[in-house]
Amino acid sequence: MRQRSLIAITAALAAGALTLTACGSRDDDGGSDSGSGGTKVIIGVDAPLTGDLSALGLGIKNSADLAAKTANKDNYVDGVTFEIQALDDQAQPSSGQQNASTLVANKDVIGVVGPLNSSVAESMQKVFDDAKLVQVSPANTGPGLTQGADWQTNKVRTYKSYFRTSTTDAIQGPFAAQYVYNDSKKTKVFVIDDKKTYGAGLAATFTDEFKKLGGKVVGTEHINPDTKDFSAVATKVKNSGADVVYYGGEYPQAGPLSKQIKAAGVKVPLVGGDGIFDPTFIELAGDNSDGDLATSVGAPLEELDSAKKFVDAYKEAGYKEDYAAYGGYSYDATWSIIEAVKKVVEDNDGKLPDDARAQVTAAVQNVSFDGVTGKVSFDEFGDTTNKQLTVYAVENGEWKAVKSGTYTG
Repeated sequence: MRQRSLIAITAALAAGALTLTACGSRDDDGGSDSGSGGTKVIIGVDAPLTGDLSALGLGIKNSADLAAKTANKDNYVDGVTFEIQALDDQAQPSSGQQNASTLVANKDVIGVVGPLNSSVAESMQKVFDDAKLVQVSPANTGPGLTQGADWQTNKVRTYKSYFRTSTTDAIQGPFAAQYVYNDSKKTKVFVIDDKKTYGAGLAATFTDEFKKLGGKVVGTEHINPDTKDFSAVATKVKNSGADVVYYGGEYPQAGPLSKQIKAAGVKVPLVGGDGIFDPTFIELAGDNSDGDLATSVGAPLEELDSAKKFVDAYKEAGYKEDYAAYGGYSYDATWSIIEAVKKVVEDNDGKLPDDARAQVTAAVQNVSFDGVTGKVSFDEFGDTTNKQLTVYAVENGEWKAVKSGTYTG
């Protein structure tokens, strides 16, 4: 498995809650061991399982599968066997919405993990909320998903069935700005985004904080997510006099963008969010990517012993793909649903009631356990209470953690 610094871990695992010592092997279809007898509970997974972002999506799917298998092996919920049903959204909102309807129609689906993209989540939320089917994303960072379109001035929770285990761009963008301005001593930024919900939102929160600190935005550009030729943008960056580039978007575009900017003679770092934090970015950016920066949710994987149990269990399970940036968050998202199912079953004489979906949604709001990514619990908006973030730099062709902390306004 490739070296990773990609999963946040800030607390030890709770005794028994995440026993990762006896994980089943991977089924050909990625499904979970079904065991014998009892009640079958399906946890849906929606992520890009094909296409440019499949490295992240497959890590989400596999890690959810690992959580389900662990619960089954440990008989964590008496009389309940968990299975995973994974659907491919190809990072497209329309596919995500169709997948949401498919999962809602399956009466055995009691919760859903995903998606990866905030724009896809926007298309799914109402479908799930109308069905009272809980959704826990391991990767969405757009603030409006939990706090409404006017989150900067008037926070309103629109969908009570939506939760997430990763922190938001309301914190990630400003955290990056503080590092770039205060630590890297960069004062002139050229800001680029891909016009998508995640990228544009992240770029906006970075820009606001950077200007508050005294930095100057010397240029902006919005690119088409399908673009491969960034020569015109590189020329604009060169002419702007920028000493840093901030990109709101994901690694399929960020890597070539970094490469072409440097090829134009602009030897300045490209900085992005968790959407570029993947080894694929470095492969696409090439030999001159050393010094490029990314922020990602959580603290580095290798720093805490609790991570080793997850990593070892994942390897033992035999998955072909890496757990990637959101594997730990996906495991915890899945486990939050498992914890909620356990509470509902215990409160209903060992059975799932007719309104199990509604009861599980309510129970997720109150879950609290020590997970792979630290303490897992949710605030009144459905956001994670874990606000940890890390800055990573490319050094000798690998991501290396350089600073962990959180945004302080």
